[in-house]
Amino acid sequence: MADETLVRLVLRAQAGDRAAFNELAVEFRPMVMGTVKRRVRNMSEAEEVSQDVFLRAFRKLFQLQQPETFPAWLQQIADRLALNRIQRQPRERMIDGDYLEGVDQPTEQPLTQLLREEEAEQLHECLKLLPELDRSTLWAFYFEGCSLLEMAQQFDRPVGTIKRRLHTARGRLRDVINGLQPA
Repeated sequence: MADETLVRLVLRAQAGDRAAFNELAVEFRPMVMGTVKRRVRNMSEAEEVSQDVFLRAFRKLFQLQQPETFPAWLQQIADRLALNRIQRQPRERMIDGDYLEGVDQPTEQPLTQLLREEEAEQLHECLKLLPELDRSTLWAFYFEGCSLLEMAQQFDRPVGTIKRRLHTARGRLRDVINGLQPA
């Protein structure tokens, strides 16, 4: 698209001409889709985020002061929204193939199940004996399935600090568990 045409379309769209914005959307859709798809790596998510990009651009177009920078401005919105989408999504977990083989297997014996429940109860009791910071760190990582990045945001600390807290909390939990074991 020629610079003059781009500037003219952006100015018309800023004046409220929806047809002009539609032309811009048609022209720049491949660029936005490519940018978003590289980030989210899922076609249906990319289409959804791309729609959000054009909605955001339409609503904020009045803020663009230099119409010739429209493509870079639009790509910046696409990058930001794609990154936001990635951060809000729960982590995908890979399932071991052996896990699926056990689906058709008979359920575990009642005694085994009872022992497993008892061990889980003991673990919860040991967690209660830990300081609050250790307990909340272990809980977020192991029970809520938070990633280190999510925990860093939740606790407002750097990822390195979260790693150290996890290491320390595991050691303290191990000490508590060993203290309860008969010698």
